[in-house]
Amino acid sequence: MQQSHQSARAAARGSAILNVMIDAAGKTGRNLVRHFHDIDSLQVSRKSPADFVTEADRRAEKILFETLLKARPNFNFLMEERGAVAGSDVSNRWIIDPLDGTLNFLHGLPHFAVSIALERDGELFAGVVYEPVSNQMFWAERGQGAFLNGRRLRVSARRDFSEALFSTGIPFMGQDGHELFVEQLKRVMGVSAGVRRFGSAALDLAYVAAGRYDGFWEQGLNSWDVAAGIVLVREAGGMVTDFSNRNQKLLDKGEILATNSELHNQLRKLVKGT
Repeated sequence: MQQSHQSARAAARGSAILNVMIDAAGKTGRNLVRHFHDIDSLQVSRKSPADFVTEADRRAEKILFETLLKARPNFNFLMEERGAVAGSDVSNRWIIDPLDGTLNFLHGLPHFAVSIALERDGELFAGVVYEPVSNQMFWAERGQGAFLNGRRLRVSARRDFSEALFSTGIPFMGQDGHELFVEQLKRVMGVSAGVRRFGSAALDLAYVAAGRYDGFWEQGLNSWDVAAGIVLVREAGGMVTDFSNRNQKLLDKGEILATNSELHNQLRKLVKGT
């Protein structure tokens, strides 16, 4: 794992800020993997009916926060557990999720990620999503493209909706929107090759950027779930909007739709039911 993230860092060495992000993601990911192999010993608490937080979440967030703070002491933060932490640099804000896919982690499913985004002057500027168990480091910077361990990424070029594979997220127990989601799922499944639900929005978006999925949609999301992934998809040539086809202020919407340009409008209409 150390070698993988060092290779990613070397490939991105033209950008100092990406090096900071990749180093922080790698350090946090290594800590998560150690806990992943000793899940039974972790303390777990419940934030809401199906939203859990573990000792691993808190430790990972502490590592991520302290690593980024040391590298850029004046930046602002938005974090899942600690919330907002103000810095003196009004232009730059880290948006981080140290463990996206907590429920997978708790059940021994090796599908979870560290997500780090940098927002600059109100616009998403850079993103890193690290899948530590499989050593996959996704990164992107505005205007510089998206990469996986040094390999350039492009969204899929698929045009035929009947051949397309999509991913989504299911609303948690206790959240609104279950009936709406079922209707969306029926409409998309009826005309596509399939829909997958793996439990990490950050990785869903990274996989869209890599062309593994042809698209992704979900509602009820938080900023830290999607900020890094939005950068990845855009830099891989994809489209990211809300369900009404707006691409501004996506972090405030709680809903997202990401695809290539060929499938975007059809998926949007199916999700909207229009």
